[in-house]
Amino acid sequence: MTEAHLISTPPGFADKPQALILIAEDEPEIADILTAYLKRSGFQTVHALDGRRALELHQSLKPDLVLLDVLMPKLDGWMVLAEIRHRGNTPVIMLTAQDQDMDKLMGLRIGADDIVKPFNPAEVVARTQAVLRRSRDQGYGSGQSVLRVDAFEIDVDSHEVSVRIGTQNHALSLTATEFRLLAQLAKAPRRVFSRAELLASCSPESDSLERTVDSHISKLRRKIEDLGLQGVPASIRGVGYRFGSHA
Repeated sequence: MTEAHLISTPPGFADKPQALILIAEDEPEIADILTAYLKRSGFQTVHALDGRRALELHQSLKPDLVLLDVLMPKLDGWMVLAEIRHRGNTPVIMLTAQDQDMDKLMGLRIGADDIVKPFNPAEVVARTQAVLRRSRDQGYGSGQSVLRVDAFEIDVDSHEVSVRIGTQNHALSLTATEFRLLAQLAKAPRRVFSRAELLASCSPESDSLERTVDSHISKLRRKIEDLGLQGVPASIRGVGYRFGSHA
């Protein structure tokens, strides 16, 4: 497979035919297998052999999702993930053969949407479809396209969040999972959601542990605190989380 070669495939993914998947993987055999499975499921693919090339292709091609190997030359997966998150909200699934619990915590802390071993390509495809479906979910069952709570305006169609501080609106850059959590809490801002509820509603196909919700919430809260707002989301000891302490 030639690096940066787009594979033409028939439409097969109902939500968006021929979604483009960037495979950042330095093992050609693994990349070829993943490409074959993704092609059969109706995706286009593009392949990068190292982290630096992955960032170049991400910038130029704007893929719908990135499958990102942890161990790569030039720039490792963690560095690539951090830069992708700096740029925006492209869904990222980390591919790792290392200790899964440790890599999950690291990946979720930086902003991965899922962690999976690459040696089960059918599972990789299933996770890819699941993450893309969630990232394109336009209402989370709320029937609303824009959620307005206190200083927040959350556009579930465009996956954009703005926060009004004084007379100024500030854009809030979130990962796909952070956005889903914020939107879920904003749907019922006075309600307390358990970790299990948040995990089920925001990552239903994942085998992540409930404690990973804490990692996502913590990072979401820090981003909001950077804008000068405190206590969003609010932690309710022994129960879970709600939108804010005075929601």
